Amino acid sequence: MEDVTGLTYADIELSNPKIAGLKPLSVRALVDTGAMTICIPEHIAVQLQLQEIEKREVTIADERSHVVAYVGPVQIRFENRTCFTGASVIGESVLMGAVPMEDMDLVVSPSGQTVTVNPKNPNIPSAVVK
Repeated sequence: MEDVTGLTYADIELSNPKIAGLKPLSVRALVDTGAMTICIPEHIAVQLQLQEIEKREVTIADERSHVVAYVGPVQIRFENRTCFTGASVIGESVLMGAVPMEDMDLVVSPSGQTVTVNPKNPNIPSAVVK
């Protein structure tokens, strides 16, 4: 999805795979390949009934450190891709970093400010495991 601000966003679905009857949430995530994991706001963690696994120290863009809740598991879906991960609870919006992007074999087109499945592997994700 394109945004006029020069930032790249993706429409993703977040769910709690441990609770079968709980409906997933459709959210717009800021995509940041300079970030490693996914960060979600507290209200999403509450809605998905995600359990805190531990506390983690995270460093944000301005170099300040914060101790935050690390919750999970979280299932992320984008188009025909999915992955499972934990999430840091911080901020007011969803931020998706490089690890879930790599796990789902997604690519960012900076010129078009879009996220797509890897065109080399349109049907199933591919990964290097050596």
